[in-house]
Amino acid sequence: MNRGIVYALLAYIAWGAFPLYFRQLGGVGAFEIVLHRVAWSLVFLAVLLLVLRRWAWLVALHRQPKVLAAFGVSALLLSSNWLLYVWAVMNGHVLDASLGYFINPLVNVMLGYFVLHERPRAGQWAAVALASVGVLWLAALGPHLPWVGLTIAATFGLYGLMRKTAALGALEGLTLETMLLAPLAIAVLGWQTWHGSGGLAGHDGATLGWLIGVGPLTAIPLLLFAAGARRIPLATLGVLQYVSPTLQLLLGILVFGEPLAGTRLVGFAIIWIALAVYSLEGWQHANAKA
Repeated sequence: MNRGIVYALLAYIAWGAFPLYFRQLGGVGAFEIVLHRVAWSLVFLAVLLLVLRRWAWLVALHRQPKVLAAFGVSALLLSSNWLLYVWAVMNGHVLDASLGYFINPLVNVMLGYFVLHERPRAGQWAAVALASVGVLWLAALGPHLPWVGLTIAATFGLYGLMRKTAALGALEGLTLETMLLAPLAIAVLGWQTWHGSGGLAGHDGATLGWLIGVGPLTAIPLLLFAAGARRIPLATLGVLQYVSPTLQLLLGILVFGEPLAGTRLVGFAIIWIALAVYSLEGWQHANAKA
């Protein structure tokens, strides 16, 4: 139990600290950062699979076109989420990005109801209703429509839905997704390198080192999360998941100086109340079952 909490907590802390890492790449565009993220993640994952000798699943893939198609969709959702998140961090929208991950659990409730025909409990519906009020408040009275947060929540929610029914585990699934994205990423990075406008050219050694580091930075938290999720109850995991957007929120306010006041603060507060209702209901349901 304690080890599982440590693994999951480390994963969420790493995800929450991502803005600090990506801000080290201020001179690199978001699209190129995602290209490097795909390429170096694949290198890291390939080495890891080689060490673990977990290549058997690759042999059968050519006989599973539906699996390839499903992971093709999840790869597009994942890369879209990565691109928007990195763009948000690089362009002063860390708070909007944190909003997306705050409301993601409630998006999952809605997807479960409409797509998987699950039956949310009354407390979950109450949390979704409150969060909807908060989002509508931000849209109507805030300085701008919270499209960054909504899109991040939607892409990550849909990605989670795809992976919930996936035929492969976390490590194998992420490897296949990066394999499907890698041809385009490597081709564009190669073209940029050839023309000296990016890729492996046009960057100093420190910047190139930060770019290479996005590979393990992507894979390690995911592996920690998978290890933690296997060892702790879902209710505990549901509470811990707010560590990541909370850290992003604090970084946005305290480190990057993004404003959170007035109508925007009220909207966030309503969403936090919704999350408190959601978490409390989950704990009560888990205890009742125990």
